[in-house]
Amino acid sequence: MNKLLYPILIIFIFGLTISCNDSQDGSSKDVLTTGDAVIADISDISQDTGGDGNLYSILSKDTSVEIDKEKKEIRVIHKGKSLLRFGYENIMLGIVKTVDDEYNYDPWPIVNKDKNYTPPDGFRWIKIQDISFVKTTDSMAEIKITFETNRLATLRISKNAGNRFLFEIIPNEKSVKNIAYYRLDALVGKDEAFYGLGAYLDDVNHRGKRRAMQFEVDNVESGYNEAHVPVPFILGTNGWGWFIESTHLGAYDVAAENESIVSAVFGTGVFSKDGIRFYIFTEDKPLDLIKHYYEVTSFPVLPARWAIGPLLWRDENKDQAEVENDINQMRLLDLAHTAIWIDRPYATAVNTFDFKKEQFPDAASMIAKVHSLGFRIGLWHTPYLEKATGTLLEEAESKGYFPPVTGLILNKWGKPIDFTNPDAYKWWQNNLKKYRDMGIAGYKLDYAEDIVPGISGARNKWKFYDGSDERTMHRGYTLLYHKVYSEILPEDGGYLLCRTGKYGDQKYAYIIWPGDLDANFALHKEEVTDKDGKKFIAVGGLPASMIYGLNLAVSGFPFYGSDTGGYRHSPPDKELFTRWFEQTALSSVMQIGNSASTVAWEPDSNTGYDEEMLNWYRIYTRLHLRLFPYIWTYAENIKVTGHPIQRPFGLMNPGLNIHIWDQYYFGDYLLVAPILKRDAREREVILPEGEWIDFFDRTLYSGGKTVKVVAPLGKLPLFIRENAIIPLLRPTIDTYSPTTEPDLVDSYSTTAGVLYTIIYPKTESEFVLFDSTRISQKSDGGKLTVSASKGNEFKYGFIFEILNRTSKPASVKDKDGNNLEEKTSIQELEKSDSGFYYDGSLRTLYIKITEGKADIL
Repeated sequence: MNKLLYPILIIFIFGLTISCNDSQDGSSKDVLTTGDAVIADISDISQDTGGDGNLYSILSKDTSVEIDKEKKEIRVIHKGKSLLRFGYENIMLGIVKTVDDEYNYDPWPIVNKDKNYTPPDGFRWIKIQDISFVKTTDSMAEIKITFETNRLATLRISKNAGNRFLFEIIPNEKSVKNIAYYRLDALVGKDEAFYGLGAYLDDVNHRGKRRAMQFEVDNVESGYNEAHVPVPFILGTNGWGWFIESTHLGAYDVAAENESIVSAVFGTGVFSKDGIRFYIFTEDKPLDLIKHYYEVTSFPVLPARWAIGPLLWRDENKDQAEVENDINQMRLLDLAHTAIWIDRPYATAVNTFDFKKEQFPDAASMIAKVHSLGFRIGLWHTPYLEKATGTLLEEAESKGYFPPVTGLILNKWGKPIDFTNPDAYKWWQNNLKKYRDMGIAGYKLDYAEDIVPGISGARNKWKFYDGSDERTMHRGYTLLYHKVYSEILPEDGGYLLCRTGKYGDQKYAYIIWPGDLDANFALHKEEVTDKDGKKFIAVGGLPASMIYGLNLAVSGFPFYGSDTGGYRHSPPDKELFTRWFEQTALSSVMQIGNSASTVAWEPDSNTGYDEEMLNWYRIYTRLHLRLFPYIWTYAENIKVTGHPIQRPFGLMNPGLNIHIWDQYYFGDYLLVAPILKRDAREREVILPEGEWIDFFDRTLYSGGKTVKVVAPLGKLPLFIRENAIIPLLRPTIDTYSPTTEPDLVDSYSTTAGVLYTIIYPKTESEFVLFDSTRISQKSDGGKLTVSASKGNEFKYGFIFEILNRTSKPASVKDKDGNNLEEKTSIQELEKSDSGFYYDGSLRTLYIKITEGKADIL
């Protein structure tokens, strides 16, 4: 059960009852302006690198940072093109009359221009007046900065790696007094788009938006802004990335006030003496910037292979009999699933690290049965001990395992365990090992978002064992929470499905799910009327979920699994559920469940679930599993390229300057355009240049234009681009997980089997799989050659599915020049060692070989 019970209104009231100091000098009337910045065409920059002492340049690969005293600016230039600039007036300190330790210095109301907010007494921005070089080398520059009011600071700019620079601003010890904020205004291209910044529900392009890096009150049904995964990393489509390495409260104005400025403000308060650090990256292609971010913060951990799904859960399992019936039904009905998890309630209490005997009389035998049918199993969990845990709670209290000072508790069970205490950390893990020893292989980690810094300036005070407090632990606790669990997962692989994430957390948080979205087609903040006639402002449904996952993908969290069907206002009806599982089949992780605990195989006159929908469900869950070799190859390649599996359309085609959220790429070769509106049976799709073919009915399309496609319920608009090579598991596959029932359950762990590969030939291309299997195709005049070499896992033969063949080939020859035998059906071909079959209705040629190549004439 993952319904968030935050008393946001309590926080709001709490915050408003704390009075903020009134400004006495009138200096805060316009709290976020561009000042006297002169906005020039970003590309109209002099490239003079003369040595007159007024200009210094640091070069890193194809990029330089130039400090120009004459023009009073710092600019980032990549291959002769200026991408980013900071004028002297664009680097600012926010000073106040007195830095108050009781104040949280959240910059959101400043950046968001909250008319009801009064800034701290004496608040104003001061800008750089002058700079002077202190020390310069080929790889760094140390610069003395003089701000207005003669405050001094040091700016260090250093080459961090190829096309990557580290900037550090550190105030002079005597100048740090009264500094409460740091503000950086980057001068950017007027027409470029901006991606990243973590998980947001309304758009993939942040231009024109203001984004908070923490929870804030908002006018949606949940009462807050749903900022579960804020990441201070933004990238521009002109080819730059900007990561601010700060644990403090922050906010961005993304060209909302000024079309040529991306502004970042961080409230540092009493920590201002530490300064601020940020990185700037450049690359030719904006998608390549993500690798820089990973190299600075850590690459993401990969979940167990089976954990990409499909995974199934019910919000509440009645008992052991229901769990066992579910796994039996999935196998008897030929539904491809790899794992389940049991949501609460299942234990004696939250969290007693057991199974409630009355509900699960023989949990060990249940888990054994789950395993035997080729599933893996996980549990819902949180870092709390409710009163009913009895001796566990008493032990934790007596040994000091809770934070010494706690603020508002935003859950209904109690204080979170203090994981900064090494003894508490170890104790919690020792309890979790009881589940691991039983065969539990993963966790859905809910809540643990209690450490909210405050609202409207007032601190929500927390203190932890290690001396840290809520001002940094709003990030730090998230990482510790996930780290505790990640370290006790099985050695052969597991997963964590996390509601929250912060920068750097990708090394612990295997998969993100978006929390409690609506079971509807609503956009984020759309006004919706429920079935009882009540109106509400939606968190968002299917469209919001898709946007959330795409934003995460380019913000450091490439594995995302939505609650297929939604959560709030469940259950989803037949149409919504179908459209949702059509989309999540083409997601990095497919997990299926809702708050009403409905499942596809239980007919229901209220929802409309029936045999027709069950057949569609079977098709799309199996499609997701069949795509495993394609998905996992891209997953393994993240450490090489940094590219996510799900990719925003605009980042794959930056030259088009089209930044839509309703279609996306899945890997290099698949374009996904889900149906996101009720009753829609067609939609327009933008197809980039080249040829495209419909995945299901093999309709051919010419790109470079917008086309209208028909999409009856049960059909996802899914397109294959020319030169595609898409490896698939066999059509009968049921699971990745091991099974003791191989006659009933077709598992990859039993055998990888024959590798099926869709090929849409045009010129030539190659696809190297995660196990080193190599597939290639080359068209040369009237001859097509397809090749396959065995890898470490795929070594049992290959079936090529070659698209857009308008006639049966004159001949198909193997690697030795021998003619392959023609078969009368795909079924006959599958039973043979080699051969070919031509399906004229689909214009598809099927070829089977053991290894080597096949020449088609």
